[in-house]
Amino acid sequence: MDYVTLGGKKELKVSKIGMGLWQASNAWNADEENVIEAVGVSKENGINFVDTAEQYGNGNSEKVLGRALKKYGRENFFVATKVYGAHLRYDELQRAAEASIKRLGVDRIDLYQIHWPDPWEQIPMSQTFRAMKKLHEEDKIRAIGVSNFAVRDIEEARGILGDVPIVSNQVRYNLLQRNIEEEVIPYCKKHNISIIAWSPLAQGVLTGKYNPGNIPRGDVREGNELFAPKNLEAVKEVLSLLRSLGEKYSKTPAQIALNWLLSKKDVIPIPGAKNIKQAKENADSAAFKLTESEISEMESLSSEALIDYLPQ
Repeated sequence: MDYVTLGGKKELKVSKIGMGLWQASNAWNADEENVIEAVGVSKENGINFVDTAEQYGNGNSEKVLGRALKKYGRENFFVATKVYGAHLRYDELQRAAEASIKRLGVDRIDLYQIHWPDPWEQIPMSQTFRAMKKLHEEDKIRAIGVSNFAVRDIEEARGILGDVPIVSNQVRYNLLQRNIEEEVIPYCKKHNISIIAWSPLAQGVLTGKYNPGNIPRGDVREGNELFAPKNLEAVKEVLSLLRSLGEKYSKTPAQIALNWLLSKKDVIPIPGAKNIKQAKENADSAAFKLTESEISEMESLSSEALIDYLPQ
């Protein structure tokens, strides 16, 4: 497994691919023990970066990850979590961080992220990032990150933090949803802010498992516009290419899609895993390298199938 540094900080060394723990939120019908085993298999395959959030199952995901950390050794993981958008006031954020630390069973959080900027702009960003800076100064968090932040939001936050850097921006990014390439990625590259890619498989569309007659049922994805017939029809050619490349490399379509993200400098995908099979598959996505021509072909074809509206 290759490793990179968040925000160019050598002390923040993480695996090139991480593991997202949204699946432990009670929204995916995932067995918690299977998720914990998936964390262990990820570790065995060189993945040290694990990401969760207090919003996932009202803290349940953090508790599940905490059990995994206790089982497999806290020292083997770089732990990232996110503060809920309703807890962005100064005192609330301090309490939220303490609660996450307790649920995770850690002394400090490696990467603490603002899950979303306040959508109603009722909470001054100065409150939020003064609170984040205090947590950093008190060594309750090692590094500060943001999530789903536009350039203007990052600019304002950086101005408040001063000499304390924002090391990452966690955003939705996959072969079918590439809107951040226009402004967010260039800005983050310029300012040495790593991109953490959530939903790197478009909630499963890029696995090739789904079609209009077979869509997810019984979990958080049910009813998602992503699985509307028009969208699944639009991505058929992209999936065909992923299958073709998968045959060449003896990989799955999902692994080809993840490897495309891995080809991007300073982009760290964090696919979820509900079991050890998925965890091993995710880790193996880093075991080969697509050619430049293959990457270009994937991007050219996916540009014709981009889906703009995809609700959470």
